[in-house]
Amino acid sequence: MSAETAETAEPTEPAADAGEAASRKREQHGWYFYDFACSVYSTSVLTVFIGPYLTSTAKAAADADGFVHPLGIPVRAGSLFAYAVSVSVVVAVILMPIVGAAADRTGRKKPLLAAAAYTGAVATAGMFFLDGDRYLLGAFLLIVANAAISVSMVLYNAYLPQIAGPEERDAVSSRGWAFGYTSGAFVLILNLVLYTGHDSFGLSESDSVRICLASAGLWWGAFTIVPLRRLRDRNVAPDGEGAVGSGWRQLMATLRDMRRHPLTLSFLLAYLIYNDGVQTVISQASVYGSEELDLDQTTLITAVLLVQILAVAGALGMGRLARVYGAKRTILGSLVVWTLILVAGYLLPSGAPVFFYALASAIGLVLGGSQALSRSLFSHLVPRGKEAEYFSAYEMSDRGLSWLGPLVFGLAYQLTGSYRDAIISLVIFFVVGSVLLARVPVRRAVAAAGNPVPERI
Repeated sequence: MSAETAETAEPTEPAADAGEAASRKREQHGWYFYDFACSVYSTSVLTVFIGPYLTSTAKAAADADGFVHPLGIPVRAGSLFAYAVSVSVVVAVILMPIVGAAADRTGRKKPLLAAAAYTGAVATAGMFFLDGDRYLLGAFLLIVANAAISVSMVLYNAYLPQIAGPEERDAVSSRGWAFGYTSGAFVLILNLVLYTGHDSFGLSESDSVRICLASAGLWWGAFTIVPLRRLRDRNVAPDGEGAVGSGWRQLMATLRDMRRHPLTLSFLLAYLIYNDGVQTVISQASVYGSEELDLDQTTLITAVLLVQILAVAGALGMGRLARVYGAKRTILGSLVVWTLILVAGYLLPSGAPVFFYALASAIGLVLGGSQALSRSLFSHLVPRGKEAEYFSAYEMSDRGLSWLGPLVFGLAYQLTGSYRDAIISLVIFFVVGSVLLARVPVRRAVAAAGNPVPERI
């Protein structure tokens, strides 16, 4: 190569690197927007509106004993929402490995993400038609939307290793999380304005709720356009390996491999149990507040806003505690707080929003931290070079068990007719999870996984 050729060739590689960096940033920005799009469903629909509204719809259709009969099965109207959430998780667990295998085999995650996202968005927008006693339609749309968002999140998370290097992955993931909480809080404020001022807008209370539900679907669908325009699919390896995992066979192979790391498996079991309790408290809190504590929708919305804001502060605060006391002790402390939250919830007087706000504040302070520290602690227990497949099992197993809490809640109400009994029944998840976690020797588990043991963990 001549000196002249070499001189002209030198700038090419930095220019290519700059172009690749710009392309990666563009994808990252698009990736953030899917969290921005779909988090509104989790916050406005699942956490706030659909539980109380579907319950009231079912009660309107119930017989004299308070039962509805979907497919001829007697179901207490107050249990319908919890059962629908359980069914949606079972459907999601069946679909996730199938969709994941298809994404790995074809390398086309984006069309599958679009299909899952718009299935969920359309089902959510369709909730506008839940007037009168259409509880069956409501349960069906909830199952479809909840399963769709679970499937879409598997595909969405699978992009992270492709659009961010190891050194920037934590920051990119955190920004996506922040985008989701921002959109959730913003739309909840709009919902609060519409709901509290529905008379001035010429709307009934039912109309305002149905508009809030449908608008979440429209928001989800509209902002999903951004990631679909910016994310790009990659060619896959011939063996079909990829970020999502390769279906049920890959999941089973990973779980078999975990038997060689029993301490890692022990932590995972503890996490799955107590996290199921966390997820159930969040999904059922609005039903408990409206049906048992006689709180209005405005109180529920502002309480969820409070949780959204304090969850960020709580995650940061618990992160600092973990640096002093270690992640395991901090998580165990948070599980004690979760147990006390349930006991306090059981004892809360009806029609007392101030006490409910205090409870929401406590939930916010432990919610983000307990989940964030659990994920970071698990990362120390993963054998080097197997991060992707272990975290795939972590996510899929998490989804796989998270039907049990709503089922326990629904059965407790079915058998007793009391939401107080239903909420206190969830204590078992935190007690058993705490006992199992306390028995895990985390320092020995980190060393057994072949990783350096942190000074505090």
